[in-house]
Amino acid sequence: MGSLLEELARREAAARRRIEGLRQQISELTERLGVEEDRLSRLVVTRETVEEILGEAASLVEEPDEEGGSADAAGAEEEPPEVVRLGVVTVPWWRSGMGTKVLPQAYRDAVEILVDGGGPMRVGQLLVAMGLQDAASTREGLRSKLKRLVERG
Repeated sequence: MGSLLEELARREAAARRRIEGLRQQISELTERLGVEEDRLSRLVVTRETVEEILGEAASLVEEPDEEGGSADAAGAEEEPPEVVRLGVVTVPWWRSGMGTKVLPQAYRDAVEILVDGGGPMRVGQLLVAMGLQDAASTREGLRSKLKRLVERG
């Protein structure tokens, strides 16, 4: 009987070690879960804040007149709407009748130079025409602005 009792004690000790290992894993996973829940909470608050800010900024952009179009569409220059910037540079989605006056100045400059150029231009040419230094960082910044303009119509 001695060997049977020894075998049972050995198996019992092994089961206790497995249980302790599982408890340690549960503890580590619980800690990781808490960290990820905190991260998710911060991301949710950040997204809601950004949506709130962008929602307010988007509502400050002048809407084009639905019936007769805007004065810009008729060919006359209109005064730019007074837009209060909330620390966010917004490029609104293009809608019929919308002029370039709703764009931030850097975007407006790029569009005007491209229109005056009469044809395709390389980013480096556009930088020189804007009076900016043709460096990699400014080139990529302008390239991202141009992509944003294309995406938004």
